[in-house]
Amino acid sequence: MAHFLTGSSSPAFFSRFPPHRESHRRHTAVQCGTSLSTPRISEPEASPAESSAVIQGGTAPLVQALQSTASQDVACFHFPGHNRGKAAPSSLSKLIGSGAFLHDLPELPELDDLFSPKGVILDAQKQAAQLFGSSKTWFLVNGTTCGIQASVMATCSPGDYLIVPRNCHISLISALVLSGAVPKYIIPEYNPAWDIAGGITPLQVDKAVKELEEDGKRVGAVLVTSPTYHGLCSNVQGIVSVCHPRGIPVIVDEAHGAHFRFHKSLPSTAIEQGADLAVQSTHKVLCSLTQSSMLHTAGDLVNVDQVSKCLQVLQSSSPSYLLLSSLDAARYHLSKNTNIFDEPLDIASETKDQLMVIPGISVLDLPCFASDFPAIDPLRITFSASDLQLSGYEADDILYEGHQIVSELVGTRSVTFAVNLGTRVQDVEKLVHSAKHLSEKYFFANSSKPMKENCVCGPLDKISVHLTPREAFFAKKRRVRIEDSLGEICGELICPYPPGIPVLIPGEVVTHDSLSYLMNVRHHGITISGAADVELNSILVCNL
Repeated sequence: MAHFLTGSSSPAFFSRFPPHRESHRRHTAVQCGTSLSTPRISEPEASPAESSAVIQGGTAPLVQALQSTASQDVACFHFPGHNRGKAAPSSLSKLIGSGAFLHDLPELPELDDLFSPKGVILDAQKQAAQLFGSSKTWFLVNGTTCGIQASVMATCSPGDYLIVPRNCHISLISALVLSGAVPKYIIPEYNPAWDIAGGITPLQVDKAVKELEEDGKRVGAVLVTSPTYHGLCSNVQGIVSVCHPRGIPVIVDEAHGAHFRFHKSLPSTAIEQGADLAVQSTHKVLCSLTQSSMLHTAGDLVNVDQVSKCLQVLQSSSPSYLLLSSLDAARYHLSKNTNIFDEPLDIASETKDQLMVIPGISVLDLPCFASDFPAIDPLRITFSASDLQLSGYEADDILYEGHQIVSELVGTRSVTFAVNLGTRVQDVEKLVHSAKHLSEKYFFANSSKPMKENCVCGPLDKISVHLTPREAFFAKKRRVRIEDSLGEICGELICPYPPGIPVLIPGEVVTHDSLSYLMNVRHHGITISGAADVELNSILVCNL
């Protein structure tokens, strides 16, 4: 788990930073009542009484139950087969330690049942709901992906329309296949100089709803990605005001915004803005284990029992208690450290200030987009070295190979860095120093060269949908050379990963722009997810 930032820094840089006892009966469920109405964690106006309510009980119930159960001196005749570490593979045990195996336990009675919680899991989820400001919270062990899928399946019947930004995550496409919902895509604003798409606006949503209403179509839900991978936030509150009078629920893919509730300088959360369902990757900027997420709900437009049923269909019947307890531990850690994001926010701000004055380096911010997006995540730093005649891929290679800096996301025109609770001052010092090195090496060396033409085409601008994702998924297919695919109906999901935004979705017509974009990313060796041919020499098309 990440703790407060540590590390030495030079005096000239960042000068403002100083260096329950369980029941005796195994099958007795113990529940703790919690209040579901709490203030934003870092709001200064919160009273001491309100602050104490945030950490009511002062425990991590699931963590404690796991620890207590693992410490029992018992003869084990249950799964998993490593038997609390006694038969753990030595190579992995040396890597991660014996404690991980000792606590890798199944759904024993004292550890509760994820799909019918009555004890410690219910208690942990209630405390999470209280902290994150929702009326109900579900723990997810299949990542935010299963939360997105469950949210769509719980709100959309087969044939219902789902209004969604075209730069949605690939998990949404699988949700369309599973639910049988029909997508109504909104094309987000696109900045070609950065090759980055932004969010969507209330006006765009209103237009999409009216078009469907005029055609007599039923809208099951609206899904918004906010923030985007690059930290751009949509006006969720405005979108809610468009949808709720019509009885349309709003789902927010808030995978990259789980931290928003925990500082007054961060954007408002989706739930605070009136969203009905918000799915968060607790493992991203917060500190739970990878693959662990939370799904939050508020209001009465969504049937919570239906959400629970969908999650039971989608999640593993053998959930990892290491993942579940990491969610409980992360929640407890946040509740005990109410100023935990002060330092990360300060160093992120200082880092951006330092980067912006380096010749040839540009930093992504709200003015890069014409739309009135309300906020950008201050902990997400995206810079471009295009003025140094370097692509995002080239800049990232230099930073990694020459300076041992590992970025979060690389694109054709930019590199993105995620500041989090574990980021150290020396890390950002190194990043700024490396950016200065890029400038010093390439600013003058490339200044006499003609500027590279921006050949990146917006791959999402001109889409044509002939089949729904579900229809295309189950259609007969044939393989064609990539060069011969123009005009064909794509039969597979083709997606550079990261960021996980599909360039082609099953059912869409292969266009010149999408093909050019894919050729460009293939040339740079970027991983292509979803395609049967990972080298992308060929693709599957629908054989109609």
